[in-house]
Amino acid sequence: MLTEMVLQIIYQNTNMLTELNSDTLKNEIDQHYKVLVQFSAGWCGNCRIMKPKFKKFSIQNSDIKFYVIDAEKHPDSRKLANVNNLPTFAFFKDGKLENQVQTNKTDVLLNFINEASNN
Repeated sequence: MLTEMVLQIIYQNTNMLTELNSDTLKNEIDQHYKVLVQFSAGWCGNCRIMKPKFKKFSIQNSDIKFYVIDAEKHPDSRKLANVNNLPTFAFFKDGKLENQVQTNKTDVLLNFINEASNN
């Protein structure tokens, strides 16, 4: 019982991945200093493979806000980065696009997130 309570407290205090269900990414980027985004689509197999990895990295990087958004359902959010292949991961700092990568490789994503974390 105690272990379960401790885990609940830990999860409440970690920066979990947020999945946006509306075209409000710009607002989130403007409200937070550092933001990482996975642009995906429901039909994208590589997006589904990368999402749990992106979520795992969100727990390990509490100083950055992590979001997933469907690039096809939310065109205004898609325009915030150069999304021409999925999944695309984008790093925003102080409201501006700093860097992005299109990948389905865990090591490439980890390097990208580490670079964003140190930026």
